[in-house]
Amino acid sequence: MTKSSSSHLTSVASPATRDEGVQAATQSPRIAIESVQPSLELGRFAAKTIAGQPVTVSAVIFADGHDVLAAAVSWSDDQGQRRREPMHLVRPLGKDIWEATFTPSRVGRHTFVIEAWWDVFGTYRDELFKKHQAGVPVELELEEGRRLVAAAAERSEGEQRDALESILERFQACGSDGERVSVMLDTQTAHWMHVADARPHLARSEAVYPLEVERRAAQFASWYELFPRSETDDPNRHGTFNDVHKRLPMIRDMGFDVLYFPPIHPVGRAHRKGRNNTLQAGPDDPGSPYAIGSEEGGHEAIHPELGTREDFRNLIKAAADHGMEIALDFAIQCSPDHPWLKEHPGWFSWRPDGSIRYAENPPKKYQDIVNVDFYAEDSVPSLWLTLRDVVQGWVDEGVKIFRVDNPHTKPLPFWEWLISDIRGRDPDVLFLAEAFTRPAMMKRLGKIGFNMSYTYFTWRNTKAELTEYLTELNESPMRECYRPNFFVNTPDINPYFLQSSGRPGFLIRAALATMGSGLWGMYSGFELCEGEPVPGKEEYLDSEKYEIKPRDYTAPGNITYEIAQLNRIRRENPALQTHLGVAFYPVHNDRLLFFGKRTDDLDNFVLVAVNLDPFEAQEGTLELPLWEFGLPDDAALHVEDLMSGHRWTWHGKWQSMRLEPWHLPFAIWRIHPVR
Repeated sequence: MTKSSSSHLTSVASPATRDEGVQAATQSPRIAIESVQPSLELGRFAAKTIAGQPVTVSAVIFADGHDVLAAAVSWSDDQGQRRREPMHLVRPLGKDIWEATFTPSRVGRHTFVIEAWWDVFGTYRDELFKKHQAGVPVELELEEGRRLVAAAAERSEGEQRDALESILERFQACGSDGERVSVMLDTQTAHWMHVADARPHLARSEAVYPLEVERRAAQFASWYELFPRSETDDPNRHGTFNDVHKRLPMIRDMGFDVLYFPPIHPVGRAHRKGRNNTLQAGPDDPGSPYAIGSEEGGHEAIHPELGTREDFRNLIKAAADHGMEIALDFAIQCSPDHPWLKEHPGWFSWRPDGSIRYAENPPKKYQDIVNVDFYAEDSVPSLWLTLRDVVQGWVDEGVKIFRVDNPHTKPLPFWEWLISDIRGRDPDVLFLAEAFTRPAMMKRLGKIGFNMSYTYFTWRNTKAELTEYLTELNESPMRECYRPNFFVNTPDINPYFLQSSGRPGFLIRAALATMGSGLWGMYSGFELCEGEPVPGKEEYLDSEKYEIKPRDYTAPGNITYEIAQLNRIRRENPALQTHLGVAFYPVHNDRLLFFGKRTDDLDNFVLVAVNLDPFEAQEGTLELPLWEFGLPDDAALHVEDLMSGHRWTWHGKWQSMRLEPWHLPFAIWRIHPVR
C-alpha cells in the first residue's frame, strides 16, 4: 500500500462519527429562510424606520417538495411586548418571496424574527380542492381530513377546541361527500386549523433582526443654522441668546423646525484665529467657536458672552413655542486653553519635545485646536465616560438633536457605544453625522447609530450626477441605514455652483434640496444669496467662523418667500417627506431634471421640474407618468402648480414646458387623474 493511499484511508470518519453526522442532518431545518429584509449585515446592525410608518418584512422561503408552507414574522418592542403577523407569498409565484407588514408605534429598539413551517392542513386543502375539481374519488382524503381536525381538537383548549369539535360534528352530519368537501374547504375550518397548527418542521431565521424605530424628525425636518453671536446689529457687540429671540418668528415663518447652533462653549485664546483665518487675532476678534475651552470652562460650559444657562433654557422654551427645537454641535476638539489639558494631560498626544500635537489635515494645520487620544492609557474609560456625560448633560437641559462634527475622525466603537447609551435612556435623541468622507465610512456611521448624515449632494449638480446619487440613496443598503440631510451650504463650504450663479442658482439648489430629501438644511446668509468666495476655494470670504457678522435679512434680492413656499409644500405633501420613492421621468433636455414622488396609495403625487442652468431659459418635452395610475397615453390629469396655486388639466402624456431662471427655475405640480 502506498503512503498516499494509507493517508486517505485514515481520514475516513468512523461509523460512529458518520452516524452522528446523520443525526445532525436530520435535525437541520427542511425550510430555507433567506434574503431577509430589512436587514444590515445579517442583523449585525439595525435597519431604520419611523414610528407610525408601516414596515414591510420580506424573505425568500422555500422547501423541498410541493407541500404548502406557512410563515409569520414575530416582532417585539423595547418593552418586550411581542406580536405576530402572518406572511403571504408574493405573486407571481415562482420567486418564493414572502411578505408581512406591521406598524411599530413606539420609538426605540425593536426586533423581529421570521418563522416558517409545514402547513399540513393547507397542503391537504390544496390537494383536496384539486382532486374534487377533477372528479377524483376523495373518500380516503376526507377521512384524512377528519383525522387532522380531530388531532387539532385534541391538542386544543377552550374556544379553539369547541370550534374544532363543532366542525367535526358538522362533518359527521353531512349526507354526501360533496358536503364533507365543503366543510373541509370552508374558510372557518381553515382559520381554526391555522390557529391550532402544530407547526411541523418549524424553522426560524438565522438571526433576530434589530430595527431602530425613530421619531419623525429623523426623516423629515428643515434645519436652519445660525451663529448666536452674530445676532446683533453691531459687529463690535457680541450677540446673545436673548438676541436670538427676535429672529425666531422669521425663521419659523420660513418653515424651519430645527434651529442649529455651532458650538456655544467658551472659546480659547491661545493661537486664536483672526479674521479670514489669519494666524494673528486682534484683541477684539472672537475666534473660531470650534476652538472649544478656556478658563471659563469646556464642553459642558456656555460662552459667557452668549448669556447664562438660564438664558439658554429660556431660548429652548421660546423656540418650542415657535414650533422649533434647538440642535447643538458636538465637536470633540479642544483649544489649548481647555481645562482638560491641565486636569487630564494623559487624554492628549504629546510630541517628543513635550509640545502638544495640534490638529492637522495636511497640508492644513489648525493651530487653535488640539485633539484627544481615545486610546491613550489614561483615556480608557475616563475620557469616553466624560464625553458621554457631556452629551447627557445637554440632553438633561432639553437638547434632543446633536450635529456631530467630523465623526469619521473618531473611533467607530466609541460612537456605537455612546449613541446606544444615550438613546437607551432617551430614544428621542437624534445624531446628525457631519461626515464628508469615503462612502463606506458614511454608510458605517449610519449603521452604528447616526440617525442622519451630511451628503455628497453639495457637489452633485448635473442631471446625470443628481439622478445617479438619488437613485443610490434609494437602494439597499443605503435605504436601510442612511438618511441624507441635503444641506445647501455650511459655514465651511461655499459651493462653487453658488459662487457665480446668483439668485437663480440659490433657488435651484433650494428646490433640489427641499424636494429631493425629507431632511434639508441651510446656513444663514443663504436666503440672502451670499456667495463671495476666497478666490479659488470653496470658502467664504470674511467667514463668520472668525468674526461677528450682522445681517439685514430683509435686504433686496432675498429668497425668503421662496424658501417659505418650498417648506410649506413639503409640509402639505407626505410624498415629499422622505428621500425614498423618487422616480425620474423622461424630459428631452439634459439641463432639465424631471422627477416625481408619490405615496403608495397614489393619493399624493408630486412632480418636480428643475432648470439646472442658472443663466439660460431651458425648454423641453415631458413624458407624464400616466402609467403610474394605470392610465392610457391619451388620459387627462388635473394639475395644481404648488408655487402659484394655478390649476389646469393636462391631456396626453407629452407636455411642453419652459423654465426661466430669472423668473423661477423650477416648477412643482400636484397631479391626480381626471375621473
